[in-house]
Amino acid sequence: MSGFGCVVLAAGKGTRFYSDTPKVLHDLHGRSILQHVLDAAAACGFNRPVVVIGHGAEGVWRFLKGKAVPVVQKRQLGTADAVKSAKRELSRFGDIAVLYGDVPLVRKETLESLIRQHDASASSCTVLTVDMDDPSGYGRIIRDISGGVKAIVEEKEATPEEKEIREINVGLYCFDRRDLFEAISKVQKSKIKKEFYLTDAIAILLEDGKKVSAFKTDDPDESIGMNSRADLAKAYSVLNRRKIKELINGSVTVLDPATTFVSPDARIGKDTVIYPFTVIEKDVVIGKRCAIGPFCRLRPGTVIEDDAEIGNFVEIVRSTLRSHAKAKHLTYLGDAVVGKETNVGCGTITANYDGKKKSRTVIGDKVFVGSGTILVAPVKVGNGAVTGAGSVILKNKNIPARSVAVGVPARILNKSKKAKGKR
Repeated sequence: MSGFGCVVLAAGKGTRFYSDTPKVLHDLHGRSILQHVLDAAAACGFNRPVVVIGHGAEGVWRFLKGKAVPVVQKRQLGTADAVKSAKRELSRFGDIAVLYGDVPLVRKETLESLIRQHDASASSCTVLTVDMDDPSGYGRIIRDISGGVKAIVEEKEATPEEKEIREINVGLYCFDRRDLFEAISKVQKSKIKKEFYLTDAIAILLEDGKKVSAFKTDDPDESIGMNSRADLAKAYSVLNRRKIKELINGSVTVLDPATTFVSPDARIGKDTVIYPFTVIEKDVVIGKRCAIGPFCRLRPGTVIEDDAEIGNFVEIVRSTLRSHAKAKHLTYLGDAVVGKETNVGCGTITANYDGKKKSRTVIGDKVFVGSGTILVAPVKVGNGAVTGAGSVILKNKNIPARSVAVGVPARILNKSKKAKGKR
């Protein structure tokens, strides 16, 4: 028996999502709800937590392959029963952190503090709590005169005085494993829903004279559970605010945080400016001193190198723009490489999909791509070349370096002063 284990409860159906997809697999800012929880657990050293699954078990099991130890709760009989389902997998640990797969906003720092508090207090259970401006619907934390947890009272059972308490139970815990499973063995099925609740196990610990302590986080957002798509939207906004705050407190200018959307996974270099109505999705890397937006969308696999400029109504996916490249108006770049100091004119399109497969477009350094150019992939444009406005460059009709291509379909003209680098 050694150290801390972790179990994530992810068996719920998510009835109010009205979806065929298991609730915990719904996307939240580029990652599934459950992945956010697993990431927080991994950041605390729980690299392969036990995950209890139930509704949509087959799909969740596939998702968890290589990430966790899945355990199936055969019948969804409540949270205490879910933990009981993982008893064998948790038997080698001395203490257990219990997380919920649909509470994705808890921070690594909060989990670490909860664990430290549990260790330091030598408690049978340590509860994560928070003060809420409006605690309606949550269980209230009742403390004794020494500050210890005396009871957790559900709202429907609270007195008028207890309902005035603002400190609530977030629903994340640390337990002494032996005490936990002994208490779970005594939990009775609820009269209304006929389920076994983990909070009843905590009540049993208190009745048995065991010590229950609490760690209070200062961030109410960490308590948000995903019970509906409205909660999902709320969580998206929280993650977005966190990321933008991180950028602003670092070295990135975000002119209007309210209309800017940045994935938590995006990386953005110092002195870059992000203009309003910009969407930056996961797996996007932006260098230093770039200008991004307004009204642009950078999709996964996009790399923008230092000093590049991306303007309004530009969409980029799986593409790299080298340093000092510009794509400033009404452009789609997919599966493309744009070379250094290249200017991509207004209305340019890389036609990367032929209905069966996607192909690459490679544009060299110091190329001038004329307005309205269509580049049908796969195709290459050599260094220093020029395409005339409205040109259609057909697939495999590569444009040589320092040449001029015009027309539909494009044809090569004699080299001009502009193509020779005198522009």
